Amino acid sequence: MLKIQSLSVSYGSRQILHEVSLDVQSGEVLALIGPNGAGKSTLVRAASGVIPYTGHVRTNGDDFAALEPIKRARYIATVPQAVSMPPAFTVWETVLLGRTPYLGFLGQPSQRDEEIARQSLQRVSALPFMDRRVGELSGGEQQRILLARALCQSTPILLLDEPTAHLDLQYQVSLLELVTELAHKDNLAVLIALHDLNLAAHYADRIALMVAGNIKALGKPKEVLISELIAEAYCLPVQVVQHPFLDAPLVLTGEVKT
Repeated sequence: MLKIQSLSVSYGSRQILHEVSLDVQSGEVLALIGPNGAGKSTLVRAASGVIPYTGHVRTNGDDFAALEPIKRARYIATVPQAVSMPPAFTVWETVLLGRTPYLGFLGQPSQRDEEIARQSLQRVSALPFMDRRVGELSGGEQQRILLARALCQSTPILLLDEPTAHLDLQYQVSLLELVTELAHKDNLAVLIALHDLNLAAHYADRIALMVAGNIKALGKPKEVLISELIAEAYCLPVQVVQHPFLDAPLVLTGEVKT
């Protein structure tokens, strides 16, 4: 379980997160939603240890702030947003970096490490271009490589910051189906920031609505995706209806014409 307690982040005199607390259980996907500037990406980055914070991020009783980076990297893997990867590296070399926390003194990957890397590439449908240079890939392909690298890290906690941002619809669906499968079948705790409310409604077990660095609502999709809450958070008229094909709410923008 990932346990975030009273987490605050400030940039100079500007406070971005205000004592945010939430738990992500093993075996669930918790989606962070909210308007631009709400603090979704900041929360993911703080929980991953990329930026300083006050408060606590814990798992299994261990406080991440007190752990050495290598040990923390065995607990938590992150798929960041729009990160720049070394363009001269091959896909294979990039994904194999996920095994860094487990390498021995000489830093040479074992046959087991290579097998895990190959499986990770296969799970994101990237095995066919494992020998290509990262600089030759599209933005969507690079995003899939970032996910493969995180999977290669073999951690019980997975953090994703807008992983569908550069993907077309086909790969948005396949990636989120994979993330859901990882949570439910491999018993991972998954925290994912998403812009698309309907993707969150379909794939998340729970949703946290963030506004101005605070969590305004937390619960199952049907409990959070309510017209009044979403309209207030996004300053936009919306209607939330039952999805015609799925057991999930469907968020529609605009007012109903009568």
